[in-house]
Amino acid sequence: MTSREIGPLNGHGQRHITHKIAASRKGNFSARSIQQQFWDIDEAQGQKVAKEANTLGGQTIAIKTDVTDVDSVAGMVEKTLGEFGQIDVLVNCAGWVMDRLFIEKPRAEWEKEININLWGVINCTRAVLDHMVDRKCGKIITIGSDAGKIGEYREAVYAACKGGVMALSKSLARELGRHGINVNVVCPSLTIPESEEYISEASMWGGELMEVFTPEAREKATKAYPLRRLGKPEDVANATVFLASDAACFVTGQTISVNGGYTMM
Repeated sequence: MTSREIGPLNGHGQRHITHKIAASRKGNFSARSIQQQFWDIDEAQGQKVAKEANTLGGQTIAIKTDVTDVDSVAGMVEKTLGEFGQIDVLVNCAGWVMDRLFIEKPRAEWEKEININLWGVINCTRAVLDHMVDRKCGKIITIGSDAGKIGEYREAVYAACKGGVMALSKSLARELGRHGINVNVVCPSLTIPESEEYISEASMWGGELMEVFTPEAREKATKAYPLRRLGKPEDVANATVFLASDAACFVTGQTISVNGGYTMM
């Protein structure tokens, strides 16, 4: 694997996953040489993730960023380049959904889902591309969802966004391959935070969604998975780190489901 890897990791709403990605990158690359920047709209949570990652070696810094704001994202790319000099990998992990029937959802929820899940990916991806094209190398990995493949009950707009992210990534893989840039998507299964310490007020898990998944509901949900368990953050992290590594240099335009067999397509 590469000895030096510099990459922004954004994580609004899915901090339990980004924490594991940050830690896994440290564990699978040369810990002393890896450098990461964690972008999050919740500065306190971002600093918590950075602190934990730094205990493993290397350097991780957290900077408040709103992925839905083009100027905020552009500023963070500029700061990343100023701090580290280059960007090798971008991981788009910010996500947000509110489970509700389509006809019952207020328009504000639709717009928030689109702004974070689709525009956030577009904004962050576009912001790093000039640099990656100039360097003739780069890895872009987006955390998607199988909802974008098959549709999902009570997640119509979210599913549309995730389907859009997959199509966007495949199109960009075709456009950017000539510049040595790999673009892929990782689709997790249901992955519930292991601890409330990863849940902030801005997180989609901070409200009624967490209340839905009682121990009984979780046990029932496992029956939908051939491997008979729900996803763990490290499941997603391991696939993401693989795609960020030299071992995946010939992998691009792919959507990898890490889902215990929930979907098989």
